[in-house]
Amino acid sequence: FFTPTQVAAKEAPQGRAFRIGGLVEAGSLRREPNSLTVKFRVTDTAQTIPVSYSGLLPDLFKEGKGVVAQGILGPDGVFHATEVLAKHDENYMPPEAKAAVEAAHKGMTMKT
Repeated sequence: FFTPTQVAAKEAPQGRAFRIGGLVEAGSLRREPNSLTVKFRVTDTAQTIPVSYSGLLPDLFKEGKGVVAQGILGPDGVFHATEVLAKHDENYMPPEAKAAVEAAHKGMTMKT
């Protein structure tokens, strides 16, 4: 998967599906009334990407916790997710996501 920093740097595929991983930014979760559409932001602490998803979120989905989403980045810069996988905490995050968050937190960029 790609980190928000990699997506912002246009390293992710254009026009086709990929996965983005990071943390759900605290305070970013918004639910649209009368629908299953939710919007939130995924961050690696260096960059943040807005995500839109229509469906039921996993029970473990929480702000500040790890998430991996599959979908396509729209021309509007919003990642349109078709699947959202939540991680219980950063200790359960895939090693690549944890390393990316730690690297971004230290002000470095990481290539996968």
